Amino acid sequence: MYRPPAFQEDRTEILHRAIRSYPLATLVTYGTKGITANLIPFSLHVDAGAGVLTAHLAKANDQLRDLQSGLEALVIFQGPQAYVSPSWYATKQEHGKAVPTWNYIVVQARGLPELTDDKDWLLTHVDGLTEAQEHGRHDPWSVSDAPADFIAAQLKGITGLRLPIARLEGKWKVSQNQPAANKAGIIAGLGSTTDMASAISGLS
Repeated sequence: MYRPPAFQEDRTEILHRAIRSYPLATLVTYGTKGITANLIPFSLHVDAGAGVLTAHLAKANDQLRDLQSGLEALVIFQGPQAYVSPSWYATKQEHGKAVPTWNYIVVQARGLPELTDDKDWLLTHVDGLTEAQEHGRHDPWSVSDAPADFIAAQLKGITGLRLPIARLEGKWKVSQNQPAANKAGIIAGLGSTTDMASAISGLS
């Protein structure tokens, strides 16, 4: 990933926070059909090092063949993003030397995939994934709310993925390279637009 020094983010705790906040990620693999990418929700487990990502794929998903190849996989977590207009820059008013850009945060994790069809592993995984997303809801749904035989049948249709993170890096492109007056203009501009833009305005 292209990461100019101003935008590099390598603090593990910050990268982990982004992964947990935006768990729907792009799983990228390479196989006999070339590059394949799918959106997959991931869970993060941290015991030591950069952590372990877990997920599941439908058994009918051709990407499983790539994951069995022994090649490294890439997982891309995309956080808030927004277009930045030059009209928000104080310097645009001064000399007009300004161009549009895009602010965003992204985390990339790489590792060698491990697959499993163990039913106990799969149940623990989907339980944890569900609890993380249902937490805080007024009437949270639990896997155990569904009939046991129905859940067992659903588990037979998926394969579990475990990805120990060998390399973790982030890019926080949030106008760190702009002067204070421009940053203030960007924050005000983003705060008046979409929810996603408002989310990234707090990072600028």
